[in-house]
Amino acid sequence: MSTFNAFEMSPVPVPAEDARPPEPFHGIYGMPMFITVPTLDLDASVDFWTEALGFFTLFSIPGRLVHLRRWAFQDLLLVPAPQEPIPATGPVMSVSFACVLSQIDEIAKACERLRPGSVTGPRITPWNSREVEVATPEGVRVVLTAARPLDPGSEQAEGLRRVGIEVPEA
Repeated sequence: MSTFNAFEMSPVPVPAEDARPPEPFHGIYGMPMFITVPTLDLDASVDFWTEALGFFTLFSIPGRLVHLRRWAFQDLLLVPAPQEPIPATGPVMSVSFACVLSQIDEIAKACERLRPGSVTGPRITPWNSREVEVATPEGVRVVLTAARPLDPGSEQAEGLRRVGIEVPEA
């Protein structure tokens, strides 16, 4: 099996306090992953995902489908849901999207403004990221996660060293 460093393929920048998000990618590619989210109100969902979560409309088929994107490989299709009520129990969709540290507070404020009570966090995680959790109008749990720079003297760095991952010494 051949392996290689594939970071040059990723739009996610190297973790840093001043990391800048990549420009929105408007090109066409074979999508390696996307989610499809059924919604009872396509227009309201498009507004929330674009105005609060920072997606843009790549293309749409009016009344049938809206293809949204943030960065390259962060694709989402909104489609009309069946008109019968969505059961209160059952599987809950959860998806995580990478962002940079400077975007977390801005996204949290925009989501809270458009949908009060929809935001949990931000919080620092044990895996060295800063995250905010958002409940969308469709009931999707969206986690926006930004990697933090790794402190070579931290517990996280020591844990990585213990499992054989090269981390510079403090």
